[in-house]
Amino acid sequence: MSIDNAPRLDGAGDLYPGPDETPAVAAPVGETVPAPKPSRSKAPLWRLLLRDRMATVAAAILVFVFLVAVFGPWLVGDAATDQNLDQSNLAPFHVANGWMNILGTDPLGRSMLARLIVACRTTLLVALPAVALSCIIGSLVGMWAGYHRGWRETTAMRVADVIMSFPSLLMAVVVLYVFSPSAANIVLVLAITRIPIYLRTARAESAELQSRLFVDAARTFGARSGAVIRRHVFPILLPTLLTVATLDFCYVMLAESSLSFLGIGIQPPDISWGLMVSQGRTYLQTAWWLSFFPGLAIVITTVSATVLAAWARIATDPAQRWRLTVPRSRRSRLFPTRKVVS
Repeated sequence: MSIDNAPRLDGAGDLYPGPDETPAVAAPVGETVPAPKPSRSKAPLWRLLLRDRMATVAAAILVFVFLVAVFGPWLVGDAATDQNLDQSNLAPFHVANGWMNILGTDPLGRSMLARLIVACRTTLLVALPAVALSCIIGSLVGMWAGYHRGWRETTAMRVADVIMSFPSLLMAVVVLYVFSPSAANIVLVLAITRIPIYLRTARAESAELQSRLFVDAARTFGARSGAVIRRHVFPILLPTLLTVATLDFCYVMLAESSLSFLGIGIQPPDISWGLMVSQGRTYLQTAWWLSFFPGLAIVITTVSATVLAAWARIATDPAQRWRLTVPRSRRSRLFPTRKVVS
């Protein structure tokens, strides 16, 4: 229910309905009262998503990226590895070179479009498992520590403080320099460095929820701590964790790209967007497209994930979700902007 549609008090102190509501009328004997229409604030998430143009565009871009990562390498075949020195460093946007070379070629004559598609899968295969692993471990330990409190909470928080005392990217550089820079090691290192983010978030939320009345009622009826966490704490904590995971996906993808740029990330013959930027930096003056297109792919994907995370934070919050149901024509009245006078 929006502010303009909220019930108001009349002169006698009784409630009367808002402008979009109809007054309750007693039904005659033998007749049933029709069920009230659902409120706009209870609309499905996909309808709320379509109301926000920026969030819709961001979601469409992310879906397209995931589809390219899943089906793209199968469609391009061996075009990402086929070499043709007669077509080295072809400029982009020339249809005469063929649609596979529409984004140009690299110094070995390989298609930039095909390499971008294959690199998309590699980048997501590093970012998604790292985020999922850190989210699962951090949230489980955080909920367990925050619910039980005491020495469990103290131990978990001290471990998180130790991990966070080292810069995550610097720790990844040191570990990957000592061990072999493989995709599995990159996922493991990035997951470990991101665990404290979810642990601290889950610990704070579960520590606040464990004193709520519905949690006390569940304990009174004999529910075990695991059942209380699974049925009462986790569903409330899930929207917050998903929002944090969406934002963390951006950081992990940028971290993988940075490690690949430094030469201790993904190694050839595998390829990622960060590695493509690193390989093309020596040709910036003669073949700018070698670094520009993979860098553009990184920027578009991270910005889209950030926009979608901002929308999801509001859409999954019952106290803020009504903002997405307000028409654009009425937002200026509900949220007036102030002009700065110089």
